[in-house]
Amino acid sequence: MTGTAAANPAAATASVAGSRRIPLRAMLLAPAGVALLSGVDAALILLGLPAPVTAERLPEVHGMLMVLGFLGTLVALERAVALARRAGYVSPALLGLGGLLLLGPLPLVVGRYVLVAGAAALVGLYVPLWRRQRDDAVLVQALGAVAAVGAAVLWLGGVPVATLLPWLVGFVVLTIAGERLELARIGMGASAGPVLVALASALLAAIVAALLWATAGTALLGLVLVGLTGWLATHDVARRTVRTTGLPRYTAWCLLAGYAWLAVAGAVWLVGGPAAEGVRYDAVVHATFLGFAISMVMAHAPVILPAVLRRPLPYHPALYAPVCLLHGSLALRLWVGDALGSQAAWVTGGVLNIAALLSFAAVAAWSASTAADPRRVRTHP
Repeated sequence: MTGTAAANPAAATASVAGSRRIPLRAMLLAPAGVALLSGVDAALILLGLPAPVTAERLPEVHGMLMVLGFLGTLVALERAVALARRAGYVSPALLGLGGLLLLGPLPLVVGRYVLVAGAAALVGLYVPLWRRQRDDAVLVQALGAVAAVGAAVLWLGGVPVATLLPWLVGFVVLTIAGERLELARIGMGASAGPVLVALASALLAAIVAALLWATAGTALLGLVLVGLTGWLATHDVARRTVRTTGLPRYTAWCLLAGYAWLAVAGAVWLVGGPAAEGVRYDAVVHATFLGFAISMVMAHAPVILPAVLRRPLPYHPALYAPVCLLHGSLALRLWVGDALGSQAAWVTGGVLNIAALLSFAAVAAWSASTAADPRRVRTHP
């Protein structure tokens, strides 16, 4: 994820240099981590494999755990850091708590209510950010938060996750699209903001249409999603930075690969209409939330996590290993497994998807733990 800190890496580095002490806000990452690990456990169950925990409700809450419990908490926490007000931390706290409640002994409806509250608080978080900047990028992200509220409310009302999937996709896509505009607006041009707002509004309208008129609305949703993805890929500075070296090139590869997978998800909806089950559902879900969203998390972790944790996470070429594993395993799962009907490839790809997530966390932790203390780095005139 990106944002104000990511837009100014020098400021993020200065903040890290100012203190090696882990801030209290970092505790809000713990529920996100629990949601991620629980989602991975549920994925093993859904793949038909042995899992460390076999709680009955885990497969049922897998999607919401990963999108609102994990990604939602990360997004809300990053935005709260950008806002720099205590009230901003209500949203990540509620989303993280909601994810934990989905795993606990209380009735499932309790966790659903808390997720609704957390998503609503995320919308509220964007209000002061909008008043501060009056920025098109913030407006697009706020529309993504509206989609998150829609998903949470529909789930609270008993709508299956497969039916409300477009709302979850809208949340992730619009949040990341707005944040890419925030980072790359100079390269995108003066008209980029209004154009992206128009595309975001069209996507939100298509999401509503897909709920009301499944066949025609889903085809429209796929068309808008493909168009939005094409616009982002064409205008993103990643098309130029991919020819550089180091962190900019690594980030660019993650971004461009993510856009490719998002286009796959949009094409599945455009060509085939609703995808509520089977291989097409599997393709849309994992192309969006693994191929696109997780690739974006991997792209920006070296900048965002230091801003949140006040600890450096320096770029290292080893970060390419989990990225390549993620995209390679996803190709195996969706192409050989889903498209060509190989059960073995589908399961193997799913296991390697999990390995990519866990290995990225391990590489990031290793990189952070071996980083030099910025206070010990001497500067020379």
